[in-house]
Amino acid sequence: MKSPSALSWLLLFVPSLCAAACGRSGGEDGAEPVRFTAIPDQNTTELAEKYAVVADYLSERLGVPFEYVPTADYGASVELFRNGDVQLAWFGGLTGVQARAAVPGARAIAQGRSDPEFRSYFVVDAEAGIAPSESFPIGLEGHSFTFGSPSSTSGRLMPEYWIRKETGRSPEEFFGHENHYSGSHDKTAKLVEAGTYDAGALNFLVYDRMVAEGKLDPARCVRVWTTPPYPDYNWTAHPVLDQRYGAGFVDRLQQTLVAIEDPVVLEALQRPEGLIPARNEDYQPIEEVARELGFLE
Repeated sequence: MKSPSALSWLLLFVPSLCAAACGRSGGEDGAEPVRFTAIPDQNTTELAEKYAVVADYLSERLGVPFEYVPTADYGASVELFRNGDVQLAWFGGLTGVQARAAVPGARAIAQGRSDPEFRSYFVVDAEAGIAPSESFPIGLEGHSFTFGSPSSTSGRLMPEYWIRKETGRSPEEFFGHENHYSGSHDKTAKLVEAGTYDAGALNFLVYDRMVAEGKLDPARCVRVWTTPPYPDYNWTAHPVLDQRYGAGFVDRLQQTLVAIEDPVVLEALQRPEGLIPARNEDYQPIEEVARELGFLE
């Protein structure tokens, strides 16, 4: 039997190559994917696994492919959105304000039920000797302290706001050292638990979740104060979505997010209580604090 000719091999190979290339460029129907990201405030590998579930769900419901794009830090997520490299993002209050200021027409469209009244925890190493209190823990003065990411609403912006408001001093003046940043909420918790820092501030949901999952010992990383509430996380949509997929697509996306009831998807979104609509105006308090502290021009 003769071996297949080069032409025969080529005729067999080209369709497969074309199909693979088409698959990389979008969905099965060739549609360009909606690329979305999220601020990397927790373990990046876990986030990628969670958002793969979200991508599959939204792709099925909206009939266009969704693709998760990981980012290195908070600033990178805002820059990707500004440049149109991602068209949907799960932002914190501050990063959402920054992104919408950079992209006219961008809309906050959904938030968790807990997000309109979000909180930060101030936590301490048990050896620091600072007791829980209903009022700001002034005993933190002079102790080593870490924020989360420099651009985190719950891990830096609002904790700094309350430090300044309650002490009349900057964090550097109050703690007696330059600001330290762990990079994420879970890292802040573990650094305080280990005694690397005497204290820190982080997202209350992350702390509660880590304790519930046995990933953090509340007897070692002790919650000593809870901030007053403020608006925080949100899904923000780029205006290019309506141009690319037709007028009203962003509204459909909002409706789809708010209607999610599947507990697996809600857990992947880290909002098991469900989502509710959001508007840009909801984050006016964050914008005001950000301007006051120099995070916005």
